[in-house]
Amino acid sequence: MPRSTFPRDRFDDLPETDRVGAHRAENPRMRGWVVLLWAALATVVLVAVGIFGTLLASGRIELFPEPTPTVQPEPEVTPVVDVSYQVQILNATPEQGLATQMKDVIVTAGWADGSVLAGGAGSEDFPETTVFYVNPEDEAAAAGLADVIGGANIEQSDAYPPADPAMKQLTVVIGLDRTAAGAPTPTP
Repeated sequence: MPRSTFPRDRFDDLPETDRVGAHRAENPRMRGWVVLLWAALATVVLVAVGIFGTLLASGRIELFPEPTPTVQPEPEVTPVVDVSYQVQILNATPEQGLATQMKDVIVTAGWADGSVLAGGAGSEDFPETTVFYVNPEDEAAAAGLADVIGGANIEQSDAYPPADPAMKQLTVVIGLDRTAAGAPTPTP
């Protein structure tokens, strides 16, 4: 077999090494601390992503929370004692005579005897004494009447409408809090 001779080049004079073929590139000599730094950084990132994902999946955090609506403070009502209102008193307790006693208190405060009506209610288990009013503009007068009778809740309701729609009326329902059985017992 014929042999051809080629001129010598730089690849013919290579230093002796144990590397063969494609592994003849220089050793990059990567330092161990760089590898450790990258591994530590990857570990921190993976742990942070895992914690965030767990919190997100469990519902402890929201990415886009909806803003909570701000609660507007209710305007304070200044109590006004207005004796032009007709007052209906209903005793909703088993104790007799409370409506008459409350009528005397209201008449003493300035209401005409004929504009204050006392009677019984359909039930005897109403929990707290409440002054009911029908129209929003009657709230101040209801608060004034509640102060006159020694404090009571006030509530707007259509449960006790006046007999004449042109007439202004407040309704006091006496609750169990005004009876001896419903009064809180003093602590020793």
